[in-house]
Amino acid sequence: MSETSLAAEAEHYLAAVVEREPQERECLVCFVARMLDEFGCDGSLLWTRRFRDLRSPTATAVERRYGEQLVPCDCLVVHKAHQPTRELMVRDVHTDELEWPDRMPPCAGVRRTNTRACANWERMVPGV
Repeated sequence: MSETSLAAEAEHYLAAVVEREPQERECLVCFVARMLDEFGCDGSLLWTRRFRDLRSPTATAVERRYGEQLVPCDCLVVHKAHQPTRELMVRDVHTDELEWPDRMPPCAGVRRTNTRACANWERMVPGV
């Protein structure tokens, strides 16, 4: 990758971070999942921090809470710390196991300053 294209990609990414905001009543996990779909994971809690900074800047325990769960990046916020509620999971007819839905429904909503997941998500129990 040339230096010019790398710089252009970095500039595009930074502009995206600055421009992206949670939708009205959107929860932290739905916001992070939406940003991951669009931009992928950079190995940090970039979108989690962005949500916190915009919606609840005093909620400094968010990163500590994920750190205690060994969740160092945004993709693990969605895939390790939370999962869709059982009602949203889809049963595989061949294995009879529950799987992620192909598409998550719109965010169920939370209070503006809340950093918790909406009713579409449930927290995963560490070590299970």
